[in-house]
Amino acid sequence: MFDLVDRPFDMATLVAAVGDLGSGALVTFVGYVRERSDDGRPVTGLHYEAHRELALVELRAVGDDARARFAISRIAIVHRIGELALGEIAVGIAVTAPHRAAAFDACEFAINELKARVPIWKQERYVDGGVRWRENA
Repeated sequence: MFDLVDRPFDMATLVAAVGDLGSGALVTFVGYVRERSDDGRPVTGLHYEAHRELALVELRAVGDDARARFAISRIAIVHRIGELALGEIAVGIAVTAPHRAAAFDACEFAINELKARVPIWKQERYVDGGVRWRENA
């Protein structure tokens, strides 16, 4: 499961998508909208935009790369686009593997690669009315 959605999603859906009785480990990552920017400015929310077709291709490629590098069973990645309020989930990743180390490593790899490769752009919206497009980390 690799998707971009314009509405809130439930992490239980991602967990169900990677469910596998042959796996002994499930690792999830949830990135959500926090109340302060990296520079300490109070945030009211975020706006995400994406090149949908390319982003979906690259999300799948991140999943394929994770499967090739790590001994995992399944991986799912969903990212929100559009307007997000404080506390809403922006990105969710779920990974199953026979053993925990591979699941942890693949999950960390996936979020780092998503930030580096997937054409999704984030705009922070500040309490003072200002906005700023942020580079992916």
